[in-house]
Amino acid sequence: MNKNTRIRQNKKQHIQEILPTDDQLIGRAGLSLFALYLRSIQLFPIIDRMFGTLRKNSKGLPISELFVQMLSFFMDGTSRHLVWFDQLKADESYSAVLGTTRLASSHAMKRFFGAFSFRRVYLFRKLLQDLFIWRLNQSKPKVIVLGLDTTVFDNNDAEKRHGVEPTYKKVKGFQPLQLNWGRYVVDAVFRGGRKHSNHGDTVEKMLRHMVRKIRTAYREDVPVIVRMDAGFYDDDVFSVCEELKIGYMCGGKQYANVIDEASESSDWQAYKKVTDERTSWMYTDFMCKQKTWKKERRTIFSTLWEDDGQYVLDGLCRDTVIITNIGKGEAIDGQLKANEEEQWFKAETILARYHDRGTDELTNRALKTFGHEQLPFKRFPANAAWYYLMLLGNNLFESFKEDVTASVISVSVYAHTFRRQFIDTAGKIVRHAGKLIMKVPRAAYERLQFGKLLEICQNSLPQLC
Repeated sequence: MNKNTRIRQNKKQHIQEILPTDDQLIGRAGLSLFALYLRSIQLFPIIDRMFGTLRKNSKGLPISELFVQMLSFFMDGTSRHLVWFDQLKADESYSAVLGTTRLASSHAMKRFFGAFSFRRVYLFRKLLQDLFIWRLNQSKPKVIVLGLDTTVFDNNDAEKRHGVEPTYKKVKGFQPLQLNWGRYVVDAVFRGGRKHSNHGDTVEKMLRHMVRKIRTAYREDVPVIVRMDAGFYDDDVFSVCEELKIGYMCGGKQYANVIDEASESSDWQAYKKVTDERTSWMYTDFMCKQKTWKKERRTIFSTLWEDDGQYVLDGLCRDTVIITNIGKGEAIDGQLKANEEEQWFKAETILARYHDRGTDELTNRALKTFGHEQLPFKRFPANAAWYYLMLLGNNLFESFKEDVTASVISVSVYAHTFRRQFIDTAGKIVRHAGKLIMKVPRAAYERLQFGKLLEICQNSLPQLC
């Protein structure tokens, strides 16, 4: 008789039935530490001072509670629709996770955003700048490198939405101007889609305000360097930077006189990145002046010479032009020298730091991963408030990774990875001996060190005020 080789299945190991329970279970246990972090860094006294008058009736939720729920909504990332607040309101365990007794409905959130005026929206910029100074005082950098850029929020499917206009990416949407510092967006101007990079005097006002803020609230002698693409290639922008005594690295345009100067140069040198020896550039360094400029400026012309170990054919090279005031005896040079940062004077350092401008693009990507591009309202001020809250949430998410979870999760991960690894942890809310306790699986507790992270949130956080 042939032996029966079939694998016998143990039906006792299979789920036979699914039943409801009145236990307070939660699938986002990690969100509790984020909400506790928001309450522990003294953020909400500032928010109440700036936005407290939005609350028109004492029966309504406090403004600080609405901010906690909105920031947690962005951090959760389950949905981008306002009606999701109605689903959350029906979940008793969610209120326990956020540490609140009342949850807002979608209608309450619509009224909240509808109360924002242009004047009130402007206060978000001051809040972002206060967070920036807070992080500066924690990290204490010797040189502050800021990235100036625009990003497009694709709202092409919007039938009628104030400010949604054609953009350079051939979609309709918004095009805010953003100033980045590493992974943080430290200032932003929310604008319609038609506004190009250097529209009006927005860039000048932003730079003047931010430099004054850094000088007064952080350090007066700290070198500040702004990194820009060719969309800001303008003598007026350069003149403002020189007046403010800050450095700049701006992508240039390949005008005929620039190409001629580079072609006639005999001082070409090779440059390779330390981290990538299979890619190399040839560069030359000279002074150049456009017709409408008041003076000559340092110009670095580079061309890709070797890509992935293969030489690039002439005519297929990627040429780059960089305009800078570093290394030409201006005020920024004295600041860099006083901080022992003379390596900035070298063309190789400027090339390397300008090539790092891709990190500014990654900041835009991280923001859209944390939040979303499509904004929900028809009115411009309401969408602006939504955008700035998204920026605020993203900055607080980055600071949360640095201050709390850096020992268990890399600070460089994007929001979707962080959500899967940390936020989406199963938990059970119980009450015992007058205390509210959240239980998580032992494996998750040990892997993510929840006990240690809770202690950090309760006792060891830097304070905003």
